[in-house]
Amino acid sequence: MEKTFACVVRPDDLSHSIEVKLKSRLNQEGYVLNENTPATIFVIGGDGTFLRAVHQYKKQRDTAVFYGIHTGTLGFYSDYTAADFDIWIDHFLNRRGTVEEFPLLVAETETRKFCAVNEVRIENAVRTQELDIDIDGSFFERFRGTGILVATQLGSTAYSRSLGGAVVQDGLNVMEMVEIAGIHHSRYRSLGAPLILNADSVITLRSPDLSGALLGADTRVLHLEQEHSVRIYYSDRGIKVLRGMNVSYLDRLHSLF
Repeated sequence: MEKTFACVVRPDDLSHSIEVKLKSRLNQEGYVLNENTPATIFVIGGDGTFLRAVHQYKKQRDTAVFYGIHTGTLGFYSDYTAADFDIWIDHFLNRRGTVEEFPLLVAETETRKFCAVNEVRIENAVRTQELDIDIDGSFFERFRGTGILVATQLGSTAYSRSLGGAVVQDGLNVMEMVEIAGIHHSRYRSLGAPLILNADSVITLRSPDLSGALLGADTRVLHLEQEHSVRIYYSDRGIKVLRGMNVSYLDRLHSLF
């Protein structure tokens, strides 16, 4: 492995103290800080910090490996907490981890393309948003409400869960579509329940008027005034994450409540 690295750090005292210790140890082992094209991206913080790191280093997704330590409670993108620092760095230096590839969702408009680890969503807080929803090229329904969210298996524990979406166990390569404040009465009605779809599905959200609507891809946001449709599907390229300790999915899930 090339001995270049970068750090993405949550702005708090504990995370910064871990960054200082990490850099000191890596320098002793001959590693060189390279914030442009690092081989390893160390993520120190929470799941939000991890998502920020993925988007910050989107051009290095094919070559770099992400390796995280969680400075809060147990996270879904890291196997280690701050108390595990010595184990965390020793596992890295002694090559004891395994590389796992996480899938990415693609959100494609007429003019732009975004990737997301957790979810893609269209939201409109200004007015009721109408969306025609096609699945694999066939019309499915007309939705009216605040918006629609499409989540990965990993993202099923995040915003999707807060909307009443199902939590999807790891190992199930699916996508999940969830309504955001749908309108349901005698005149307007849509599915009104989370929908689990195969990983090779393509969801297209269409509307003649997206004024006031936002496209969210994890932590990134795009105004949609000049757009009329968004295609959502899985990319054939993922991100590489170095995993170390064997922490069960149910233990990670239990840390949420």
